[in-house]
Amino acid sequence: MSRPFPSRNPPPPLHRINGKIRAREVRVIGPDGQQVGVIPLGQAIVMAQNAGLDLVEIAATAIPPVCRIVDYGKFKYELAKKEKEGKKHQHSSEVKEIQLSPTIDPHDLGIKKDHATDFLREDMKVKVSLRFRGRQMAHTEVGMAVVEKFLRDLAPWGHPDNQPKLVGRSINVMISPLPKQKRAKHPEEAAGGAPAKPAALPAPAVPTPAPKPPGGVIRADRIPTDAASKPATFGDSPFAGLEIPPPAQ
Repeated sequence: MSRPFPSRNPPPPLHRINGKIRAREVRVIGPDGQQVGVIPLGQAIVMAQNAGLDLVEIAATAIPPVCRIVDYGKFKYELAKKEKEGKKHQHSSEVKEIQLSPTIDPHDLGIKKDHATDFLREDMKVKVSLRFRGRQMAHTEVGMAVVEKFLRDLAPWGHPDNQPKLVGRSINVMISPLPKQKRAKHPEEAAGGAPAKPAALPAPAVPTPAPKPPGGVIRADRIPTDAASKPATFGDSPFAGLEIPPPAQ
């Protein structure tokens, strides 16, 4: 059940500044990064105020606590920037698993190779696992050949951390991405981009209707030669444009 009101005990701030620091003496680092030494807290606060900056406690567990004279707003911005950059490289520790089989189809093997290539290009590790079922354990060399071929296909983008090993009923191996400057391009990029779309088919030719005779009477000499030589169909009938007058009353 969620509380209808916020908690009365908010989390403590990440850093204590100025008068919120609870220590008699502190070890001070100046604005230029130089060590000032251990001085009383009041003297450190006055030193920060004279410089137009804040006294920020950066190591509260140290004895005495370590404080730095710095602009607290700029200090928080730099910490947030470092945390954001760290999250960009956080996915490098992610591991994606690709499962194979000794009797895998070449087309399916190519699809799994494309998936593994995408993972390696995103700086992710790939764990390749091939599992034997039933009597397939009698021919483990077939599965080992599949794994070795898979590693050769991925060599332009990653390298195995160790040799493939048979553990129980599975062959496992971990692949790490190569450095970006040594990594090959994606197969689609090397081919010059996405495949071109097929050209549109030309529109079918529309047959020209036969000329309309005057008075609603068709003469044999007025019928086109090509129309007379071909058998008439529903769409090519010479009577399609004929206007029949109403009967006389």
